[in-house]
Amino acid sequence: MIYSMCFMLFLVGLYGVLIKRNIIKIILSVGIMGYAINLFLILIAYQEGSDFPILTPAETSKAMVDPLPQALVLTSIVIELSTTALLVALAIKIYQRYHTFDIRKIRRLRG
Repeated sequence: MIYSMCFMLFLVGLYGVLIKRNIIKIILSVGIMGYAINLFLILIAYQEGSDFPILTPAETSKAMVDPLPQALVLTSIVIELSTTALLVALAIKIYQRYHTFDIRKIRRLRG
């Protein structure tokens, strides 16, 4: 059930990227898609009744959460932040040149 909600969130972002014509809305949709993927990675690592992955010498090993997807998500967040900053910088430059965020008008103003 929860995996389907991640997939639906990803589809909402994909819809925004493919259908919307405003550059700002497209950038937000790319961010939504990234958040959906991060949530999916965290849900893969979750195990019911498991403990955090730190062992002390007195403890015996038991079911633990996998720390690798958590590290991947932290890396993904940093990459998404830099990608979003780059997309916003490009959107600002496009607006300064064409005075619009609408992709249809930008395509007509080739030159």
